[in-house]
Amino acid sequence: MKINKILSFLIMALFPFSLFASSLFFENEPVQTGIDVFKTSGILTEIYEKLDKVDWGDKNVEISLESLGKLHRDAEVVTTGGRIVLVWGRDLIANLPEPEKKDWKAYGETTTAFIVRMREKDAQLRSMDENQLYDAVVNALLTGIGETGSYGHIDIEKQDEESKILTSLGFEGGRDERGNFRITGVFKGASADISGVKEGDIISEINGLRVANISDADLRAVLNGYNSGTVKMKLLTPDGNKNISLRRASVVLADADVVYRDGNKSKILEIIIHNLSDSAVDIVNEALAKHQDIDGIILDLRVSNGKDEKSAAKMAGLFIGQKPVMRISEPGQDDLEVVPGGDAVTDVPMVILISDSTRGMSEAVASALYENNRGVLIGTPTAGYTRLPGRIKLSNGGFISLLNKSVKTGQGNILDNRGVFPLICLSNIRNSSEKQTFFVNILNGSFNVKDFNKDTTADVNSLRKACPDIVSGDEEDAMAVAVAAELLTEKMLYNQLMGL
Repeated sequence: MKINKILSFLIMALFPFSLFASSLFFENEPVQTGIDVFKTSGILTEIYEKLDKVDWGDKNVEISLESLGKLHRDAEVVTTGGRIVLVWGRDLIANLPEPEKKDWKAYGETTTAFIVRMREKDAQLRSMDENQLYDAVVNALLTGIGETGSYGHIDIEKQDEESKILTSLGFEGGRDERGNFRITGVFKGASADISGVKEGDIISEINGLRVANISDADLRAVLNGYNSGTVKMKLLTPDGNKNISLRRASVVLADADVVYRDGNKSKILEIIIHNLSDSAVDIVNEALAKHQDIDGIILDLRVSNGKDEKSAAKMAGLFIGQKPVMRISEPGQDDLEVVPGGDAVTDVPMVILISDSTRGMSEAVASALYENNRGVLIGTPTAGYTRLPGRIKLSNGGFISLLNKSVKTGQGNILDNRGVFPLICLSNIRNSSEKQTFFVNILNGSFNVKDFNKDTTADVNSLRKACPDIVSGDEEDAMAVAVAAELLTEKMLYNQLMGL
């Protein structure tokens, strides 16, 4: 009896919240360490409930409060003997009853109580607002179960998506609260950088017009494009107003770069995609319209990422037209087929460069071009990471974004955790003779051509080990461009490989 009284005293001393009512918190203390504990625990309860309802496929997912230890390097959460304790360094700073399984209200309150204790210990955690805390908790919980996810707020996301522009003048940014354009980043070596444009500068006028009076569509049109002339702007800088003139370079330092190569044997358009976006699609579309007399295209996706399936469909559609680019698969729902809305704008021969850094929707583009016989894949296997975020709405206007949508090829083959395999493996070309014969078999070292995209039974790990990523970027660049150019020049060999 005496031991029980001592234990109760210790619990109360370590955790002076209400343990006698239906809540851990006292009604007369709604705000603790700067957060409303009742509101916060309510949203966290909803987050736990919604995560529990997610169809995680074949995975056995259990939400563990112990993952909350990931919120800070000094924190550790341990469950033992029906209790759940929070240790900070060497100090025990919280001790509560372990919530019953699926008692999400208790989970939400316990999480909030732990957050309060951690905020008392750390200034950085105290500086977080409620939305930032929700994001930190979601990230910790999902990291603990091997998933990726985040908390977001719809108003903030909408503002970011609508205002952010990646320009072909060499800077990025978006509108501020007054409607002007605030620069958030400058590409080194771009015309903006050379002209002295700095992060934080504000563009108030473009070509004599106030930016606040220019529509979003017109703003994007004047700031994007391929070699579209001179743009004159008035900047508001910490040193005062500044008038500058920028001219778009022929090599665009934005989401995509384009290089026109007029060689002795052929005219080749080299397209390098950095970020698969609508901006990249616009740049490529304009380049294709300008250079209609080309003999071949090198589409370089080696460092290309992309999270937008719509932009991916538009990019692939420039080359394949209205054919399935991918299928999006979400647990418990029918696959969604993604098809471009327009016709192809070119049918010239293509070589598609891929590597281990080709990720996301760029992998879907590569597979779509491959399945529609639009080009020869060369390089090394892609990352095999093509999942898309699904969204779970919350009652406070926020949402949880989960990467729980997998992507298949247009023909229904799995991309996630598999990727796309080159017909010509660059890391297996070790000398000039092999370069000439296009050493392609990445398993047994023979010169027999084999397409492993068609062999779905092949072991993915073995394929990746047999065609490893190239360590030197300079070496990969030189080899990729040389082989691609030679392949586009030697039409007979190109046709033989396309016939596979």
